[in-house]
Amino acid sequence: MKGIDFEKASFKDFENIPALDAIARAKEFQLFLDHLKNKGHLNYRIESVTGCGPEMDLLLPGKSTPQRCACFVSNDYLGLTQHPGIKTALKDAIDKFGSGAGASPAIGGHFSYHQDLEDRIAKFFKRKSAILYTTGYTANSATLQCLLKKEDMAIVDMAVHASVYEGCQLTNVKTFLHNNMDSLEQALKYAQHNYRTKMVIIDGVYSQDGDLALLDKIAELTHLYGAYLVVDDAHGTGVVGKTGRGAIEEYDLFDKVDIITGTFSKAFAHIGGYVVADTELINFLKYQSKQHLFSTTATPTTLGILKAMDILDEEPIWKDQLWENVNYLKNGLLGMGFDIGTTASAIIPVKIGDIGKTLEAGKLLLDAGVYANPIMYPAVSKKNARVRLNIMATHTKAHLDLVLNAFESVDQKLSISKP
Repeated sequence: MKGIDFEKASFKDFENIPALDAIARAKEFQLFLDHLKNKGHLNYRIESVTGCGPEMDLLLPGKSTPQRCACFVSNDYLGLTQHPGIKTALKDAIDKFGSGAGASPAIGGHFSYHQDLEDRIAKFFKRKSAILYTTGYTANSATLQCLLKKEDMAIVDMAVHASVYEGCQLTNVKTFLHNNMDSLEQALKYAQHNYRTKMVIIDGVYSQDGDLALLDKIAELTHLYGAYLVVDDAHGTGVVGKTGRGAIEEYDLFDKVDIITGTFSKAFAHIGGYVVADTELINFLKYQSKQHLFSTTATPTTLGILKAMDILDEEPIWKDQLWENVNYLKNGLLGMGFDIGTTASAIIPVKIGDIGKTLEAGKLLLDAGVYANPIMYPAVSKKNARVRLNIMATHTKAHLDLVLNAFESVDQKLSISKP
């Protein structure tokens, strides 16, 4: 068997090696991890000894003591994981309800704090009903597995999250080019009379490019051809829109989206997922979606999410500060000639295009005290490798200037800016 070229490989290459069984495949992958580690390119799963924040103390390979770095890897966009009001809410929740729920929702694990959150997140998106899942990933995968079968079709933007693709494994799938209306219309025409349920599934804000869906045009086409529209706005909620209701608010299309999915693990500073839709569909999911029906429900610290929702409305300073930081860093990177695509959110990709240079850039940034994630295939295409920066409201100008200075130094060594 011809071996995998570790210099050009990505994690995807080890997903299924035909000549190797599961154990042998794991051993081959370990050799690849060792290769990355020896080159200083394995800046994944780095252990932090401090909490989520704009700075974290990291246990870096080869270092005997933690190193403080400015961190641009967190989805805690508003910085609420460290908000004193939320910490107090979590402590009070544990004092009142204890540490866990103890059962699945149908057989005794549905508490008043779950109902309060279902009601609140539904109202947040101007609806009446919602269902909770233990993660945002599961909200997508479980819901789509429940709703779409072999007679149906999912029409998905090629840039949607992995959880959507997993959720569509039981149905027919047709992808369309990212934000390309001609490609979407072709898929809709093909599916219109050939499949029972047709669902167009998109993100509100895309996690790798940080750009927004062309939601107005997509909604119009979707309903023109008799399909339903599903929007996962995990990265837009709390960040985009006048009051942080995400891409749907930005376009003012609350009445045009059939199913809204999302997560509490980003701007809401907790964990868990949700689906918001008409009451009949939500009730169907509550009794038919296996991952919801047979999973123990979220812990009482769920009450912290309700406090985060209060803060979003009562303390707009956090969203305002986030956007001040986003614009400052975007302008700085653009002024230095870097390609950051069409981002319109708190996600800023610095596109490099070469996997080797991208991994080396991650190492050099870490050496300079900046923790950011190199992103490569299969998360993005091989020609679109990049370093992704996630901006927080609690980043200071000093943190942002550190990033700009570090990228200037990286560019001098790797020539990654545009000529």
